[in-house]
Amino acid sequence: MSDTFTPQTCKIALLAGGKSGEREISLASGMGAKTALEEAGFPVTVIDPAKKEDLKKLIDGDFDVAFICLHGKYGEDGTMQGLLEIIDLPYIGSNVWSSALAMDKTKAKVFYEHSGIRTPRSITLRKADERNIEEIVKTVGVRCVVKPATEGSALGVFIVEGVPDIEEAIGKAFEIDSEVLVETYVSGDEFTVAVIGNENPEALPVIQIVPSNEFYDFESKYAPGGSQHLCPAPLSIAETDEVQRMAVEAHKVLGCRGVSRSDFIKDGNGAFWILETNTIPGMTGTSLLPDAGRAAGMEFSELCTKLVELALR
Repeated sequence: MSDTFTPQTCKIALLAGGKSGEREISLASGMGAKTALEEAGFPVTVIDPAKKEDLKKLIDGDFDVAFICLHGKYGEDGTMQGLLEIIDLPYIGSNVWSSALAMDKTKAKVFYEHSGIRTPRSITLRKADERNIEEIVKTVGVRCVVKPATEGSALGVFIVEGVPDIEEAIGKAFEIDSEVLVETYVSGDEFTVAVIGNENPEALPVIQIVPSNEFYDFESKYAPGGSQHLCPAPLSIAETDEVQRMAVEAHKVLGCRGVSRSDFIKDGNGAFWILETNTIPGMTGTSLLPDAGRAAGMEFSELCTKLVELALR
């Protein structure tokens, strides 16, 4: 990247909205990022990929960087990244392959396990397959988590116990996705760690999430007062180092660039278990990434500028 880089001469196409079930959250993220980018001095044009005329504007425009605030399918899963690659427009965050990999929780778990990153035992179900609930219980336990394989924002996530409830939750999850992940329920405190960087990524301060509901569900994520963020998290130095190391390792093994945010559970024995990695973390007023940045001494405008710089490298 040139040393002459200045925000005022860097035209940003801010992508928000889209067609996924997380459209409204994406629009809110977009507004949060737009405010931060404009505070930093960037000229910003908001593009909604759900509108064909906006897609044409993206292709025909003379933008320097795409700032992606799309969550879920058609934005976080590599599809938009592929379009941006084709039109040769740099963008924040991970490339096509890494975005698709992190979005698919079942495949990401294979990479976690291969790298020795502790993750709950799981089984993957496909809609066309026959399934034996008793065998599922034998594998993951009678208390488990059922979730769509490729959705975010805790959409369609169920914590259930017992064969009838597991069967019902699987049916509901299949209404959202053609592939469903059933994993062992790990009881404990919830933490998240954002990671910034390309070749030499670094973890931001750890956040403990204290949700108002049973777990960090959709309402806890986005409703005002839905959760409390403790940052830096009340952990020992050794615990902080361990969960940050795991987050950086996840960022690397999934091939992430720019930014990622991995979610963890700390069980009663003090062990951390990774649940998933997000390649486009939320950027709303209640989101975790801006909180972690501030705890590291970076205002949100500075953090957004850093992401643009990483995209241009």
